[in-house]
Amino acid sequence: MTVRVRTALLAATALALSAAVAGPAVAAPAATGGHDATRRALRAAVEDGVPGVTASARDGRGTWSGTAGVGDLRTGEPRSERDRYRVGSITKTFVATVLLQLEAEGRLSLDDTVDEWLPGLVAGHGHDGGRITLRQLLNHTSGVYDYTADEGFARDHFLKDGFFEHRHETVTPRELVAIAMAHEPDSAPGASWNYSNTNYVLAGLVIEAATGRPYGEEVRRRIIEPLGLRATSFPGTRTGLPEPSSRAYSKLAPTATGPTYDVTRLNPSIAGASGEAISDSADLNRFYTALFRGRLLPAQQFAEMTTTVPAREDADYGLGLIKRRLDCGVTVWGHAGGIHGSSSEAVTTGDGRHALALNFNGDWSGDAEAVIEAEFCDG
Repeated sequence: MTVRVRTALLAATALALSAAVAGPAVAAPAATGGHDATRRALRAAVEDGVPGVTASARDGRGTWSGTAGVGDLRTGEPRSERDRYRVGSITKTFVATVLLQLEAEGRLSLDDTVDEWLPGLVAGHGHDGGRITLRQLLNHTSGVYDYTADEGFARDHFLKDGFFEHRHETVTPRELVAIAMAHEPDSAPGASWNYSNTNYVLAGLVIEAATGRPYGEEVRRRIIEPLGLRATSFPGTRTGLPEPSSRAYSKLAPTATGPTYDVTRLNPSIAGASGEAISDSADLNRFYTALFRGRLLPAQQFAEMTTTVPAREDADYGLGLIKRRLDCGVTVWGHAGGIHGSSSEAVTTGDGRHALALNFNGDWSGDAEAVIEAEFCDG
């Protein structure tokens, strides 16, 4: 198993759902030939307990989409290849791209300190924004504590009783940062790699400080509209999913058994710039393909984005990008994302010629890495 981005949600949820509950697997017809191994991996995810999965790939043969399982456990309606879903931390690649665009325009430098843009915000219990650079936010070497690891936050937002009490409440970015500042840093700035959602909440605030507009608006102007990403949005505090979409499911508990809850509606301000975006598989493939084909960043900034630090055994982290080496030797770039009832992956080869995006509508089961291996190694 390669790198799994840490999220409190995935830590707080379980590991299995019976295939009988998920319903029978249904594979969508292929638009082009091949992808047989990927189809089998989608069905295997449902057999492992994922309610449903949707995926799309782009390669030299064209575009292929497939689904398995159900999008609604109550009605048995299958998942759709056009489903829109919460992409979680895949949001981070969009945010990092905007900051790098601002650097290319001379409006900021990634070597600026956080205090230069957000004076006094990162302080307390050993945190010091005067010693942390924007680059360290983007590659998770800042040492800033991850607010989702706070026990009270996890209890109020990721476990059953707290989730149903607070699911519609708005939490501001500065409130999320304040939660992190109540803890000691994970490390000194630059000392080690520690994944922290707080880093990207701060990055979103820096974009707002540099442009005078919310980070989501900048992503829309700079990425979504130019690329024609019709399914991609930054909902802010809106609790619903746009259609077409499937239901999202969670155990809301640290166990593999027990009830399965519909968690489709939630206020994504608890994730903000670290993970609030909504998209679909086709849009994600279009975004990562455009990024790696040079349509979004000048060469200098793209080189910065793909300069990595060691993260885990077989993966490195750039600026909002995970670089991982598959078992067959292929290297892919992209990001994983998890949020209530939704687990997603989006990856591409370094030349942008082969891309895959997928989503599970349950957050406690299934092996997305197996789907990626199937597509790039056996497809």
